Amino acid sequence: MTALLVLLGVIIGLGVLAFVVVHRRGASRTETVEGLLQEQEALRQAQIDRVSFNSRAVHNTPLTGSDVHHRRGGNRY
Repeated sequence: MTALLVLLGVIIGLGVLAFVVVHRRGASRTETVEGLLQEQEALRQAQIDRVSFNSRAVHNTPLTGSDVHHRRGGNRY
């Protein structure tokens, strides 16, 4: 029973630690203009990547000559 309580305490402690770390990161803000511009560019690039690399965009595109399976091996068709 003691081992179970210790295990439960460790799991709860790790959860609280993770919660504190995540919330401390959100509290820090960028103060300089350069930092704000970098954050805006990163957010813009993340949005572009989410659209470009989602499942529908990746799996529903026609095959092209530059696909990996055409470059492997000698058979192109």
